[in-house]
Amino acid sequence: MHIVLGILGAIVSILYLLDHLGINLGGLNPFYWRRRRAWSTRYESDPIYSVENPKEVAAILVVGAAKIDGDLSAGQKDVILRRFEANFSLSSREASQLLGSAAHLFGAPQVVDNQLNGVATENRDLFSDEQAASMIEMIVDVISADGGPSASQSEYLENIKSLFQPAEKSAGTWA
Repeated sequence: MHIVLGILGAIVSILYLLDHLGINLGGLNPFYWRRRRAWSTRYESDPIYSVENPKEVAAILVVGAAKIDGDLSAGQKDVILRRFEANFSLSSREASQLLGSAAHLFGAPQVVDNQLNGVATENRDLFSDEQAASMIEMIVDVISADGGPSASQSEYLENIKSLFQPAEKSAGTWA
């Protein structure tokens, strides 16, 4: 027992001397390390995946449908603003702010498709059947604003329809 106490005393003495020499020992704290790691993971992650409000997620998916082929056209922007005002009951200023924030969350144009699929699969449980149907209607209006949808927009629409399609309710069994 006296050997264990001697070793513990030596460790405490070394740590005390290192602290007085100005060497920071805070990194040895496992709770501090975990908190720092969680913060760095959250800070370095893509901000588009941190959105949890269904209205904002729907705005991201609608704006993303238009941005798959590049920048937003004036016709698509007008359709998006009108649909945001009508469906989300927003003023014109709030609708333009929502459009701006949704468009800002997209990083490089090359990864828009990957981001949209990730956001849709992560947040599909947030939507009710009516909200999902309304969002799909908005996407259809936006991609058909400047004529017909492109091939990538049609593929994206089919992907969204398959993700947000309501689950089939079982008819029950006669037992």
